[in-house]
Amino acid sequence: MERRKIRWDARGAHVAVVGATGAVGREMVHCLDALKFPVREIDLLASSRSAGKQLETPWGTKTIVDADAFDFSGVDIALFSAGKSVSLALSQRVLDAGALMIDNTSAYRRDPAWPLVVPEVNGDLVRLESIIIANPNCSTIQMVLALKALEDAVGIEDVRVATYQSCSGAGQKGIDALITETKHALEGKRDAVSAVHARGIAFDVVPQIGPMLPSGFTEEEEKMMFETRKILGREDLRVCATCVRVPVIRSHSEVVSVVTKREISVAECEAILDDMPGLRVTDRGNAGSYPTATQAEGIFDTLVGRVRKDPVTPKGLIFWIVSDNLLKGAALNAVQIACLAWAQGKDGKVA
Repeated sequence: MERRKIRWDARGAHVAVVGATGAVGREMVHCLDALKFPVREIDLLASSRSAGKQLETPWGTKTIVDADAFDFSGVDIALFSAGKSVSLALSQRVLDAGALMIDNTSAYRRDPAWPLVVPEVNGDLVRLESIIIANPNCSTIQMVLALKALEDAVGIEDVRVATYQSCSGAGQKGIDALITETKHALEGKRDAVSAVHARGIAFDVVPQIGPMLPSGFTEEEEKMMFETRKILGREDLRVCATCVRVPVIRSHSEVVSVVTKREISVAECEAILDDMPGLRVTDRGNAGSYPTATQAEGIFDTLVGRVRKDPVTPKGLIFWIVSDNLLKGAALNAVQIACLAWAQGKDGKVA
């Protein structure tokens, strides 16, 4: 496929947000403003059900446009978070219009033709061209920030992760299901079956996110293992994931166990992680200041705590990592990619 350069405009970019009425889409609009991305013009797109509604934005009141009927001509950057099927259906129209597509779904993460990017880790892959850049899975993003820091400093040999993922990982419908099921449970009418999650989620934890695969792993677990290797450029890296849904509205938490290539102390590990852009160790010198999901909500940084030695192996380390899945796990990461791409034009790298 032809990769055309996008013409940089000193007045800013024409941006389209696809899925603008969803939980991640709304945060994309927020992040564009918070990061001071130079928006010349913005279009908010959603399904035909939402078309015609109005949303207040930092660029004035905007009317939602039906994504299926939208003409992408003139758009520079299209941010997608409307589901895999929508991304697959509209991607060719975006590329034909000469725009950069930054996709927050799983549609293109495994496609070798397109980069899978976390800006602090492999931002060198970002180009201001008419291409697709895939945004990784939310649970993967927060983990690879820490893994990249350790890989560069001392090298890593294998990784094990157990996630505690919030219901917003399933979008607004996942949040709504948690609230509804919790209300039912408090009324003595517990839902054994959830409309969204693999099982009823109220006052419970569910060790299944996505379909179960023949391997015994779930689709979410396979995503994390594959994406971690692709982002780090380490096809040889041993990665094992167990992904669990918990009754939390927002922010994902993870326990990560890493074996490094050389032994390092807890203090050295904390220093390495704290020095990584986008990461912040919250409990250095204060064991009770580890981060929690509610603490991470609305924060751009990914938070780390409870760094400790693994008693099973001398080169092993264990830590707790928490991040707002709607921000760094989705919208923020996508907008950071957009910022990197647009900055290339400003620097004269893209004509």
